[in-house]
Amino acid sequence: MKVFVSGATGVLGKRIVELLADRGHDVSGLVRDDEGERLVERRGGDPHRGDVLDATSLETAVPDDVDVVVHAATAMPASDKPSDDEWALNDRVRVEGAKNLVAAAGDTADRFVFPSVVWVARQPDGSHFDESAERHPDRATRSAAETEDYLREAGDEHGFDVTVLRCGWFYEPDGAFTRTIAENLLNGDMPIIGRGLLGRRDAELSLVHTDDAARAFADAIEAEVTGLYHVVDDERVTLGAYLTAFADRLGAPDPSRMPGWLVRFFVGTETVNMLTKPMPTSANRFREATGWEPTYPTYREGLDQLIETWEADGTLAELRGERVDGSDAKRAPESAA
Repeated sequence: MKVFVSGATGVLGKRIVELLADRGHDVSGLVRDDEGERLVERRGGDPHRGDVLDATSLETAVPDDVDVVVHAATAMPASDKPSDDEWALNDRVRVEGAKNLVAAAGDTADRFVFPSVVWVARQPDGSHFDESAERHPDRATRSAAETEDYLREAGDEHGFDVTVLRCGWFYEPDGAFTRTIAENLLNGDMPIIGRGLLGRRDAELSLVHTDDAARAFADAIEAEVTGLYHVVDDERVTLGAYLTAFADRLGAPDPSRMPGWLVRFFVGTETVNMLTKPMPTSANRFREATGWEPTYPTYREGLDQLIETWEADGTLAELRGERVDGSDAKRAPESAA
């Protein structure tokens, strides 16, 4: 198949490009600069210059005969306390980007694939939910819900199928957010954020290693499934258990605990909601449809892989401030645009 991927230099997009290319598909990826071109080429894809927020650029960036469009572009806020302007940019990349891609390829592509997030449908009472559950979007997830709705409506209008894969919380060795958590754990600045007056009530979170998420997209494209699916690993985990396991593997001190009502003043309401509101769900429907199975079935195997990767490439020594090649480690992490 001929597949076009927006967000082709991000942690998810670059993995989708590589997997599909390795499986023999003709993959092109949207990039904005020379560095992006080199990254997509290294992953086996064909880089195309453009921007999802520039409709004119997509007229030439998206191939005329593309079969599948994957809208994986995001602009998730990276600051400690994201501003509304940062969230607004992410909204534009998701929603306006989807509209621009449909304008460029909606009449020719057979299918659009969109990575959404499972916590858009978490329930107010914290109960388990599946793909049929009512959504409850907040400031961080309302554009995900809007993009889901828009693509379904556009598919009916233009005649293409839509696949929405709502993914769990990503973690991976090359992600800036994962590295920030590690740095903060080592510095003693990453508390377990809980609900209640003293922060002792933990939320069950649904995670998925980004390698497994990317394979889910490749499997969904090849299986030609359409509709809505959840993509998470086999075992839900509380934030406390996850951070404690991560700290143990890093050789960091056990994280302290703080209540969400206090932490929100430092990191914002959206981050606190993400970490303290339960999102227990499963990937049963997706597995039945595609046969997908995660390589890292729980956070334990995923964290082991992450630490092994960091040990091999020197990242773990850098995070710990150990000397590498005779000098203090100060190399910056690779950007994940």
